[in-house]
Amino acid sequence: MTFSEHSQQAWPAPLANGPINATVAIPGSKSLTNRELVLSVLANEPTTLHATLDSRDSRLMIEALSQLGARFEGNLHETLTVLPPAELTGGTRQNPIVIDCGLAGTVMRFVPPLAALANGSVTFDGDEGARRRPMHTTISSLRALGVEVDDGGRGSLPFTVHGTGSVPGGALTIDASASSQFVSGLLLSAARFENGIVLAHEGEHLPSLPHIEMTLDTLAKRNVSVLNPQPTEWRVEAGEIHGGDLWIEPDLSNAGPFLAAAMVAGGSVTIPGWPASTTQVGNEFDGILQRMGAEISRSEHGLTITGTGKINGITIDLGIGGELTPVVAALAALADSPTVITGVAHLRGHETDRLAALATEINRIGGVCRETADGLEIDPSPALHGALWHSYHDHRMATSGAIVGLRVAGITVENIETTSKTMPNFAQMWQQMLGNF
Repeated sequence: MTFSEHSQQAWPAPLANGPINATVAIPGSKSLTNRELVLSVLANEPTTLHATLDSRDSRLMIEALSQLGARFEGNLHETLTVLPPAELTGGTRQNPIVIDCGLAGTVMRFVPPLAALANGSVTFDGDEGARRRPMHTTISSLRALGVEVDDGGRGSLPFTVHGTGSVPGGALTIDASASSQFVSGLLLSAARFENGIVLAHEGEHLPSLPHIEMTLDTLAKRNVSVLNPQPTEWRVEAGEIHGGDLWIEPDLSNAGPFLAAAMVAGGSVTIPGWPASTTQVGNEFDGILQRMGAEISRSEHGLTITGTGKINGITIDLGIGGELTPVVAALAALADSPTVITGVAHLRGHETDRLAALATEINRIGGVCRETADGLEIDPSPALHGALWHSYHDHRMATSGAIVGLRVAGITVENIETTSKTMPNFAQMWQQMLGNF
């Protein structure tokens, strides 16, 4: 599969002309889709995945796993059957394998441990922005497990994993302060290590614990023996990974901009299929947005948010899920009281430095936003005005610009197509929500 190049044309963010009354069906979770794709390739039998996400990140994952020997039948977004290879295959000098990670953290951090189980060498590279993302922990972890990795001393993309068909596994301590994906990447493949893994985090901060809980849950549902004896210690026993039929939940983090729209414009938005119980960090929007002034209810129809246009500023630690920050920051720029966001220093190592990007764009449109050591301070401003909102090739920066544009006339979002990373039809869905068909 291939994915088209992003369009660089600026997108005029539509103003809300009145209260919203919409039901918005959100595509499948990127985080769950890419975890289940990796586990399906390692499984002892075929897996059929339902309602997977069709996005740039999921297609990059499929392309990567295909190069390692997996086969896929069906379609993303509908039903996709994954046929695991009898043996993972790496590249040779005559037929080198180079995996394009794009900007997908899940590809660059989940696939290298799997590639270590292949016979042969696999090189990982990606977009220019991906080469700036921290990868030292993945590289050093594999080396500590006895895997040869060449990275030219960079600690970043590109690097080459030289697989031998097996990984001993065992006890390992890492510093995952920069991303919980370093933990998840090792845990996902650990059942296929000869001795499983006993993994511990040693560092000042471990961001996005719910994403690790998601990984443990996906493993347990496939009959893998997993333990979490301490908050920063995880054990995966060696053993088989089961296949079968699995359904992917809607992406609750991607629901955030649509929920925020009801707060900015007033009215209500319903997200169907919102799970009653989930490990997705996007579920935290329920409590966060209520603190900012929304009313939220749940029923058999899904989750419904109702807003009046009034937005309260809050003080909040978003260390549990930094990916929620762009939505909260966009709302804070439109709020009637100050907002303080803490616990998200790790956002400086995402697709872009999200803290610097958010501060720059909010200030560009006349807002008042200050970076702190681990977050942002945002004050109300009566002087918001239209301008070009830069996306930095970051899907969450693009959607935060759309939120602001509901109230501030003249906002144009640079490269709205960067949302294809996790939600290819975002612009169309946004217009439909507003009744602009």
